[in-house]
Amino acid sequence: MFKELNPLLHSELRLGVMSILIGVESAEFTYIRKETGASAGNLSVQLEKLSQAGYIAIEKGFNGKMPRTTCRITTEGVSAFREYVEALQSYIARG
Repeated sequence: MFKELNPLLHSELRLGVMSILIGVESAEFTYIRKETGASAGNLSVQLEKLSQAGYIAIEKGFNGKMPRTTCRITTEGVSAFREYVEALQSYIARG
């Protein structure tokens, strides 16, 4: 029996965001956008979905007069990401 894949993380962009955040303390919106190649609007929507699920925390502030959005993965997000990876590994192991 295959493990169920988390539908929230089974999106290329959201999985990419989580993959970036799992390896860093935090990342700025501009960095995540550059690394994923996503449009600002699409990335904003996907970050909000991850935030609502409790997988990431979003902090908004300013760097001088420039707005700055910083994201970090939460403990719940780390757990969800690890479970997702384990589920994928179960698919690979059956191959």
